[in-house]
Amino acid sequence: MQATLKHMVTFEGVGLHSGAPVRLALLPALPDHGIRFRRTDLPGQPEVAALWSNVTLSKLCTLLDDGAGTTVSTIEHVMAALAGTGLHNVLVEIDGPEIPILDGSSAPFVAGILGAGIALQDAPLRAIRVLRPVEVREGEAFARLSPADHLSIDFAIDFTDAAIGRQAMSLDMANGAFLRELADSRTFCRAADVEAMRRSGLALGGTFLNAVVVDGARVLSPGGLRHADEAVRHKMLDAVGDLALAGAPLLAQYTGHRAGHAMTNRLLRALFSDPANWTWELCSPDLEGRLPGAGVAAYGVHAGVPMPLILAAE
Repeated sequence: MQATLKHMVTFEGVGLHSGAPVRLALLPALPDHGIRFRRTDLPGQPEVAALWSNVTLSKLCTLLDDGAGTTVSTIEHVMAALAGTGLHNVLVEIDGPEIPILDGSSAPFVAGILGAGIALQDAPLRAIRVLRPVEVREGEAFARLSPADHLSIDFAIDFTDAAIGRQAMSLDMANGAFLRELADSRTFCRAADVEAMRRSGLALGGTFLNAVVVDGARVLSPGGLRHADEAVRHKMLDAVGDLALAGAPLLAQYTGHRAGHAMTNRLLRALFSDPANWTWELCSPDLEGRLPGAGVAAYGVHAGVPMPLILAAE
């Protein structure tokens, strides 16, 4: 069955790259609506669908562009939260061009979603089954989708900074794994890159409170890491959000090695470029039980408690 929110939930913050204040609202939507973003600050309040075909080239984030002047950037964390909680139909209203970064992870979005409640809808759910391997490469980096009966993610990264270094993780995304293992992992960057990003007009809203900043072996952000391998977990979080732009749950294994937003979008474009690569599949109750958001509504929310502790408490 498809799912939406029971009630509207709102968030306020600043854009990571623009530094501009922004208000975002997640609203319930009818079956087959999908995920759509509405720019309430623009004349006519235009909308753009959260689909791989609407993604345009951008630096360090995923950016939607309807081709007529309506853009929404840095959508990956809220998209990951929607996918990880099993929401298929949501209208996202935003009064600016960039999603608020909040704490740099998906946890605040997940907490808001669970607080608003998840409503199952009397409408069948379809998934996208990958039928044969599809891969894109750029130098040593690659991303691949392979046939599987549910979504799983294998990811590996390699950074020169000792605080990150080489990290790898594999995760079956069923049974609320996104909430337990990935949702609270924050975006990260190297201290040496911050000034260069700001000279390019990026990371203007970044702080030690909404990003993990590393310098060699040191973690500069107060409180240190939430997980020893928080960096690779965040890259997996990003992949969940970017893969959600397929427009439906994916039945596939995703493998990423040094992959990023642009590469994952290239992978989706390669997947959908050939009808022999994929097919629609009507979800049976058993299949629905293996999707990332299955059963997460039961977790609930306790105000002010970080997501990992919410899950442990339940």
